[in-house]
Amino acid sequence: MATSSPAAPPQARLRAPAERRQLLRKESQTLENNFQEILRLMKQIDVLKALLRDMKDARHSDSGTGLGDVPGQDQDPDSAAVLDEEMSNLVHDVLKKLRGDQVQMADYALQSAGASVIEAGTSETYRNSKAKLSWHGIGFLNYEVPPHMILQPDVHPGKCWAFPGSQGHVLIKLARKILPTAVTIEHISEKVSPSGNTSSAPKEFSVYGVMKKCEGEEVFLGQFIYNRTGSTVQTFDLEHEASEPLLCVKLKVLSNWGHLHYTCVYRFRVHGVPRDHT
Repeated sequence: MATSSPAAPPQARLRAPAERRQLLRKESQTLENNFQEILRLMKQIDVLKALLRDMKDARHSDSGTGLGDVPGQDQDPDSAAVLDEEMSNLVHDVLKKLRGDQVQMADYALQSAGASVIEAGTSETYRNSKAKLSWHGIGFLNYEVPPHMILQPDVHPGKCWAFPGSQGHVLIKLARKILPTAVTIEHISEKVSPSGNTSSAPKEFSVYGVMKKCEGEEVFLGQFIYNRTGSTVQTFDLEHEASEPLLCVKLKVLSNWGHLHYTCVYRFRVHGVPRDHT
C-alpha cells in the first residue's frame, strides 16, 4: 500500500505552475520528435528488409538458371563479402538508433562523466552465497555487483546493484553541482528477465538533496512510484526544488514489487540545470 509523501522541509519550495507548463511543453515536443525519429527508422528497416529479400531472390534465380556455371558470371567473393558487410553495418546502425536513449536529458549521475557512489552513505550490497566464482568446482569468491553499477548505461539482465530486503539507499556525488529537476530509473522488462519476473524492481522511492559536501542536511525533493508494467525507462519530475545547487543526491528505495530477499537497481540518473546556468 502506498505511503503518503513526507512533508517538504522549509528549504524546499514548490515549483511555480508556469515552470511546470514550460517543462511539460518541452517534454511534449521531445516525445513528438522521438516519435517521428522512430517512424523514420522503421521505414529504413522496411527498405532494408525489402532489399535483402531482393538480393536473396536474385541469388536464388541465378542459381536456378545455371548462370553460376557460365564463365565470367560468377559473383566475385570479395565483392559479395563487402556487400554483406555494408548491409550488416546499415542494419546495425538503424537498430542502434532505434534502441537509442530516448530520455534526451543530460545525466549528472553518470560515472563516466565524473559521478561516483559514496559508499559510507550507501546500504550494504546483498550477498548471495549461491553466486560464487569457482575453480575446479571449489567456490572461492562471492560475485557481487557494486553500487556504482547504477551509474553506468550498461543495462543487461543481472547487471544491477542489489541490497538486502525492500528498503535501501545510495548516496551519489554528481559530476557537478546542479539544481536537480528530474530523475530517471531504469529496470529490465519481464521478457528479458532470467527469472521471468521483475519483483525485485524498486516500487516506491524518494529522492533527497544532501547539503554541505554530501554530509549535511537532507532536502526532500520528491517521492514516486516506479511502475514495473510500464516503460523500462521512467523519468520523474521532482516535486520540490532545492534552494541552492547540489553536488550530492540520495536515492531512498522504500519498497519493491514483492521480492522477499533483495531489491535490484539497474540504473539511476539525475537531471537538472548546471550551476553555471542558474
